[in-house]
Amino acid sequence: MPSSGRHVTMLTEGTYPHIHGGVSTWCDQLVRGMPEVDFQVVALTGSGREPVTWELPANVYRHTAFALWGPQPGRRRPLLGKERRRFTDTYERFLLALLDPESGCDFASALYGLAELARAGRLSAALRSEAALKSLMWIWSMPHLALSRARPTVHDALTATDLLEHALRPLAARIPADSVAHAVSSGLATLPALAAQHFDQVPFLLTEHGIYLRERYLGYRTAQQSWPVKAVLLSFYRELNTLGYRKADLITPCNQYNRRWEERGGAPSERIRTVYNGVDPDLFPHAGPDPAIPTLSWCGRIDPIKDLETLIRAYAIVRAELPDTRLRLYGGVPAGGQDYKTRLEKLAAELGVTDGISYEGRVTDVASAYASGSVVMLSSISEGFPFSLIEAMSCGRATVSTDVGGVREAAGDAGLVVPPREPAVMAEAAIGLLRDPARRTELGAAARQRVIDKFTLHRSVDGFRRIYRELAGHLEPEPARAEFRPEDDWTLQLAAPWYRELSHDGAAGTLGGVAR
Repeated sequence: MPSSGRHVTMLTEGTYPHIHGGVSTWCDQLVRGMPEVDFQVVALTGSGREPVTWELPANVYRHTAFALWGPQPGRRRPLLGKERRRFTDTYERFLLALLDPESGCDFASALYGLAELARAGRLSAALRSEAALKSLMWIWSMPHLALSRARPTVHDALTATDLLEHALRPLAARIPADSVAHAVSSGLATLPALAAQHFDQVPFLLTEHGIYLRERYLGYRTAQQSWPVKAVLLSFYRELNTLGYRKADLITPCNQYNRRWEERGGAPSERIRTVYNGVDPDLFPHAGPDPAIPTLSWCGRIDPIKDLETLIRAYAIVRAELPDTRLRLYGGVPAGGQDYKTRLEKLAAELGVTDGISYEGRVTDVASAYASGSVVMLSSISEGFPFSLIEAMSCGRATVSTDVGGVREAAGDAGLVVPPREPAVMAEAAIGLLRDPARRTELGAAARQRVIDKFTLHRSVDGFRRIYRELAGHLEPEPARAEFRPEDDWTLQLAAPWYRELSHDGAAGTLGGVAR
């Protein structure tokens, strides 16, 4: 049955409705903004036992937590005879597509072959078989592959196979045939959408906030696995990312920065339509006068991707110049993130600024958090189109933000943008604003007006309402229009986006001889 545009399966990974902030905020805005649309949420989680932290609106008719790390799904009986030979052939073509591009094996066809097994409840058992382990050991030890020189061990093969088994579990998730499949990130959330599109002709919409593949490369810098294991997993994420870009019926990046990555990753430009995130200016009204004590405020989750080390180092420099300044950090610590917070506390102690920093935890009145700052800070090393920035702008606060993702597009001339991981530059910008109340007021007023003109919630939700109906065949596609002039697009300076900016530490160089 074709989709009516009134049934949407939202596919999330590690976010809504189990985590607050960021992408989860965007998801909740979308489902609440369209009460006439029935949403099913398929949430990829860790154990499957994570609590639901959002109050789901009535139009979310079903929520399924799909565990990546729960008990082995499906039937445990091993494949035998022809079934095992068919699996082995498919899996080896899958591995060759990852590790030996010269083999001519097609990643997509191999992935769909694995999806058939997953849908029948047989893939996990097959991947945990001795045959799967032997296939990987044979392929990555081929003499012509650079990866073979790393001398991968049986332990490496066990680790890589285990990680692949968990990563491929979402292939078993089913999406109703009368639905639009909306993956709200690239990567693993696209697996059910790709399978539903291929087998059931379900329209596939991909929205990307942060650059998923870039964040995988960043994450694997500090991962504990050996290089052969990283090579397999990063190759898998790269091929999956590219397939999602090529196959999605429509891609809706939340900024032009993402659009550039997507085009260079294989997405046809005619199937990309930028839809900016939005906020309700009435829920984030002008914050009024600055606090009596000079204060830097920050809102988000306590997570390494937010690079709070740089913010604390910058604060120490500010404190040396303006001793009364305070730093207030608003946001919760996600599961497993306590070690990172401890690291931040130790850094503050080493710098002698512990007494000036307060961890406020998660707050329900987020506008008050922005109001508590004379200047609102953003120190991330990766972002999409950050809500914390446009919310602060809506509150009329001057901002200092790192130049990542869509930050520059959001801030425009109404905020200061500094390079990431440079605390001295960040501190200089903050000090300049703290010493110049008139400039802060001027930037704050311009920031709020920019949100009202460009980044309202109504504009964002209405854009997706139309897209759902369009993908269901109930509206003509929007005519192509020039969204920006290439000569004015600062993101053109990016080159070889999959690895250039990351390659200095070797984490994104040659993946076992398969760098692109």
